[in-house]
Order: sequence, then C-alpha cells, then structure tokens
Amino acid sequence: MTSWLLWLVVVFAIIAVGKGKQNVRQVCHPSDLKGLASFKAGIHVDTSGRLAKWVGHGCCSWEGIACNEATGRVTEIRLPGFISTNDSVFQSQMRGLLSPSITLVSCLEIIDLGGLIGLAGRIPPSIGLRLPNLRKLYLYGNKLVGPVPDSIGELSKLEELHLYENRLSGSLPSTLGDLRNLKQLLLYSNELAGMIPDSFTNLTNIVQIDLHSNILTGHIPERIGEMQVLEKLDLSKNLLTGKIPLSLANLNSISEMYLDSNHLEGEIPFPSSFGQLSSLSFLRLDDNHLTGRIPASFGNMISLQRVSLENNKFDGVIPSSLGNLSALTELYLSGNLLSGQIPESVGQLSQLIMFNVSHNQIQGPLPHELSSLQNLQTLDLSFNHLNLISFPKWLAQLPSLSRIYFAGCGIQGEIPDFLQATPSPIQELDLSSNHLTGSLPAWLGRLTQLYKLNFSRNSLVSRIPVSVTSLQYLGVLDLHSNKLSGPINNVFRIGNAFSDGSLTYVDLSDNYFSTGIVQAGVGSQTGIQYLNLSHNFLEGRVATTIGRLKSLQTLDLSCNRLGFNLPEALANVSSLEKLRLQKNHFIGRIPSGFLKLTKLKELDLSDNLLAGEIPAGKPLTDFPQSSYSGNKGLCGKPLTPCKVKGLILVEEPQKPC
Repeated sequence: MTSWLLWLVVVFAIIAVGKGKQNVRQVCHPSDLKGLASFKAGIHVDTSGRLAKWVGHGCCSWEGIACNEATGRVTEIRLPGFISTNDSVFQSQMRGLLSPSITLVSCLEIIDLGGLIGLAGRIPPSIGLRLPNLRKLYLYGNKLVGPVPDSIGELSKLEELHLYENRLSGSLPSTLGDLRNLKQLLLYSNELAGMIPDSFTNLTNIVQIDLHSNILTGHIPERIGEMQVLEKLDLSKNLLTGKIPLSLANLNSISEMYLDSNHLEGEIPFPSSFGQLSSLSFLRLDDNHLTGRIPASFGNMISLQRVSLENNKFDGVIPSSLGNLSALTELYLSGNLLSGQIPESVGQLSQLIMFNVSHNQIQGPLPHELSSLQNLQTLDLSFNHLNLISFPKWLAQLPSLSRIYFAGCGIQGEIPDFLQATPSPIQELDLSSNHLTGSLPAWLGRLTQLYKLNFSRNSLVSRIPVSVTSLQYLGVLDLHSNKLSGPINNVFRIGNAFSDGSLTYVDLSDNYFSTGIVQAGVGSQTGIQYLNLSHNFLEGRVATTIGRLKSLQTLDLSCNRLGFNLPEALANVSSLEKLRLQKNHFIGRIPSGFLKLTKLKELDLSDNLLAGEIPAGKPLTDFPQSSYSGNKGLCGKPLTPCKVKGLILVEEPQKPC
C-alpha cells in the first residue's frame, strides 16, 4: 500500500513538472512580449505574412521565434528575407523601422533580419548593453542608416556581425576590437568613413573581414599580420593610402586577399621568404598606385589560382618564376609598364584559362611555348610593342581559345582565313588598331557563336557582307574608322536569337557608308543601347521606326547628309541620354515631344537647317547655346528670344547663304 501511494506521488509530480514546462512555453516573458510587439508595430509591410501570425501571448510558438526550453525566454529571432521551401527559395520584404525596443528581448543569442530590403531606421545604440548573450547579428541587405554603435564592442560573445549592404555611415568604432570571439565581420557596401582602427588587430579569432565598397581612408593597420586565423580579407574599393604592410606576409591561413581599387603605393612586400602565404589562392592588388617589379618570390605562392595586378605602375620583366604556379587559372597584368618578352615558362601554366597582359611595353617575338596552354580560353596581348606583322597561326590552333584580343599589335595584311575554322568557336575577336587591309570576308557569317567583333581603326574596304545576318548572338559590333562603304542594312537584319535582338553596341562611324539608316528599328534588333553612325555619307530621312529602339541610350548621327524633319518618334525613346545630330541637313521645328526625354544629358542639334521656337521646358532649355547654334531659324531659350508681333510669332529672317 505504501509503495502504491509513493508511485502515485511520483506520477503527480511528473505531471506537475510537465505542466510547468508547458506554461513556460505558452506564456511569453513580459519584456520579450513587449519587445517583439514593438518590433511588429514598426513594420507596416510584410510580404511573407509571418508577422500577421504573431498573435496572443505564446510568443515561443510564433514563426521565426525560438525560446530556451528551461527559462521560456526568447533566444532567437529568425526572419530573413530569403525563405526556403521544399520547392524553391523566394525573396520576401519588410518595410518599416527597426524598433529600438527589440533590445528588451534581453536573452537573445541570434538576430537574423537580413535581406529584408525595406527595413529602415538605426541600429539601437544600446544594443551592446542590453543583449549580453548575442552571438550572431544579421542586419544585412536593408536600408539602415546612422553609425555602427560603440556599444557593439560590449557583445563579448558575438561571433558573427553581418551589417553589409545598408546605408550605414560614420567611422568604424574602435570598440569592435574588443570582440575577441568574433569570427566574421562583414560591413561592406555601406558609407563608412575614416580609418580602420588599429584595435582590429586584437581580433585574434577573426576568420573573415570584408569592408569593401565604403569610403575608408588612411593606412592598413601595420599589425594586421597578427590575425593568425584570418582566411578572407577584403578591403577593396575604398580610399586607403600608404604602403601594403609587411606583416601581411605572416597570414599563414589566408586564402583570399583583396586590396584592389584603393590608393595604395610602394612595392609588393611579400612573400619575403619561402613558405609565406602558402594558402593564398586569390589575390587582387589591381587599380592602385603600386610600383617596382613583380617579385620573383611570387612563384613560391604555389596555391595561387587567380592573380590581378592590373592598372598599377609595375615595371621590369614578367618573372619567369610565375611558371611555378601550377594551380594558376587567371593572370591579369594589363595597364602597367612591364617590358621584355613573355617568359617561356608561362607555357607551363597548364591550368591557365585567362591571360591578360595588354597595355604594357611587352616586346616580341611570342614564345612558341604558349601553344602548350591547352586550357587557355582568353588571350589579351593588345597594345604592346609586339610588332607581330602577321597573326600567329599556331595560336589560332589552341584547342580552348575563344576570346582573342590582339588590338594594336602591328598586324598587317588581310584578315587571316584560318580564323574561320578554329578548334573552339570564336566568341570575341578584337583586331582593332592594326594595319589590316582588304575586305570583310564572307566567312564571318560562319562564326555563329560570335558575341563581340572589333575591327575598328584599320584600313578595311568593301561592304558589310550579307553573311553577318547569321551572327544571331552578336552583341558588340565595332567597325569604326575604316574605309567601308555601301549600305548598313545588313547590320539591322541580323537574326534574332533573343526577343529584342542580340545587338547592344554598334559603332560604324568614320567610314563611307551611304544608305540603310531607314532600316534602324525595322528588324528584330531593337535592344541596341549605343548606336554611332557619325562621320559617314548617310542620306535621306531617319525613319520613324527608330522609335522602336526603346533601350537606346546614345545615338550619334552627326556629320552626315541626313535631311527632312527630325523624327518625332525619338520622343518615345525615354532611355536616351546622349543625342548628337549636328552637321546634317535637318529642317523644320524641334518636336515638342523631345521634352519627354527627361534622361537626356547631352544634346547637339547644331549646324542644321532647323527653324522655329525651341520647345520651352526641361531638358531642352537647360542645354547651352552651342547645342543649337548654326540653325539660323531657331529662337527661344537658350538662344535669343523669338520676336512677337501682336499674337503672331515671327521668326528672324534667314540670310541667304
């Protein structure tokens, strides 16, 4: 009997404990409830519908909320913009202000409000004082403004801080250096200014720092090399100055280092000894003011896969030790002062797919060892001192080569026929600024994968062959500054692999073309963004079909013999930013519809036969007098006012030529 009673007591105790836990789960702590309710009240649009389900007092059962089982306190708010389902991932949005009362939820360990796009306001200044247990803070991809609060440095347990892609401003608080447990610091794509605090070097557990695309100034901290577990460092696209710290060579764990697009100067200080930076795979130092030679020790960084040193002031020869980089796939050296020849050892880079050494002072001859680059897809040797005379036939036989850039290489004679039958279909071909003669070959139409064709600044003659109409993937066509003649019809008759055509950029200027302008906008090529037909002998009228080029941003028909009225259909091209029609024979009035061209930044209608009053209003009246000069019948702002006699507008009489 006694044992039976004892068993009954145990059962009731278990039931009581269970009910206690159930009550903990069902009833939200008053502070948590107030903080979450304030957050919800600050949001006026939630496309995911999650906040609409936040009803009652049992916040631990709300979507996106997690609680501690023992205490019932809210520990996680997970409401990211990207929502995954079994079938797909979709982007949701929340629009409204981030309530500072979210800090009332004082036991939070994780806040994930990233990628909501429309979340505005400021990061609560007291966040570091109110949320001592916070480990992860994700507020990226929103519209937050103001500074990064100093109090964040009090979050001693913080491991991940993701505030990127907002509108945060002010300087980086030095207190961030107190976050000894921090592993990820992602603050890129904001408006943060000032210097990188030296205290950052105290982040000895940091694995990733990304501060790119801000307006940071000053030097890179000298002791940055003390971050021994740092794997990814991105300080690119800022205003950093000074020299690259020597201590960077001590980052033995680093695999990605991006310091490009700053104002750094001096020489590359690493690696200074064998074995340094042995894990570095991706290095970008381009678009700085770096000088000196490329260190021969570069060949010791055997993990390098992608290296960009372009647009600096490096001089001297390309070190032959680069041939030791057996994992290298991309090498960008363009825009420097490099001289000498391409080293034969480059032919050992069996994994190389991209090699760009354009805009240097490299001399010929080309090493035949380049023919060993079986995986090379893109080769750019443009604008060096190669003086090749002829295009190397053996290069055209590389099995993977599809993008060929040999502009300004001194190539003479006709376009080589062997380019029509390369092992890999040519996608981009640039032989501009050479000494090519002869005609555009009919076999161009066989390059059916061609996206970019640039034969500009040569001495080519003949017409544009009909075969170009087969180039249904052609996006960029540049034939300017040649001696080509005849009609331009075939350009606008290129096949349609896409709904609005493939062409986006067309430059046929400085030739002898005479007809075909009426075909613009007639065919399927209606996606053209840049169209330059200037300095030719085009005659006749510009057809109204040109209004079908809805994506057009630049139109240059200047210095031709075009006449009749200005096409009113141009008023429908709302994307137009530059319109140059000067030095033609256009007559009549300027269409009032041109006032709808609100994006127009540049206009030149000078030296035509236009008459009447310039339509009053923006943007036409904002352009200088030079935009309309040489039209003796034009009047009105910004030219002299039109004379009015009674209620009848009287134009100034034109003097005979």
